[in-house]
Amino acid sequence: MAYLKVYSNPVMPLAWLFFMLLLLCDNILFAQNNEVIPELDGIHDTSLWTLSRRQATYQNGEVHLDAKLSDGILWLKDLEFSDGTISFSVKGKDDPGKSFVGLAFHGQNDSTYEAVYFRPFNFRNPDRKAHAVQYISHPAYPWDKLRRSHPGKYENAIQPVVDPNEWFQVRIEVDRPLIRVYVNGVQEPSLEVTQLISNGKGWVGFWVGYNSEGSFKDLKIKPAASAQ
Repeated sequence: MAYLKVYSNPVMPLAWLFFMLLLLCDNILFAQNNEVIPELDGIHDTSLWTLSRRQATYQNGEVHLDAKLSDGILWLKDLEFSDGTISFSVKGKDDPGKSFVGLAFHGQNDSTYEAVYFRPFNFRNPDRKAHAVQYISHPAYPWDKLRRSHPGKYENAIQPVVDPNEWFQVRIEVDRPLIRVYVNGVQEPSLEVTQLISNGKGWVGFWVGYNSEGSFKDLKIKPAASAQ
């Protein structure tokens, strides 16, 4: 027969409860001022993250996704995001056609999501710099369809020019229906578009394109007050 232990000191059960809550929060997310900072060293915890079409490694605060002949995403599935701000740092490489790196959001599954991604190999190319940053909404609006139907509307150059082989910082502001993308703290957005879906919400994840690898760190998510 089981018995419930009764403490004569009323502080003890409160202290125990506080300790358990700290453990729980540490294993999931760290939040401060409504800003969510995922613990990237937990990417192999399948209760919090899910990986699609890639191998992922973690070292010294950085997540690396390898290259495969498909798009790949590392989803943070413990958080549903609609409006707000997402910031992160990313590193690709100056290798034409082999470096597509960015962030997916409003994810429903591995084929339905919005994303903003970069083509570092175009950053310094005077003939291709207008294709440096891109918005997509899969599956209905991939990059090639948007370029054919709306040339120059859903992609843009980055000013000032970023070193394609180094880390750069990205901030994505989602204020439906607008999406603004800022790079390296520059006050003017590198890209501003109107969303191509009407009711966007879902997962957030690191994204790499076809035949591309990429490295990511410093992910921070701040939901808008109206979305909390």
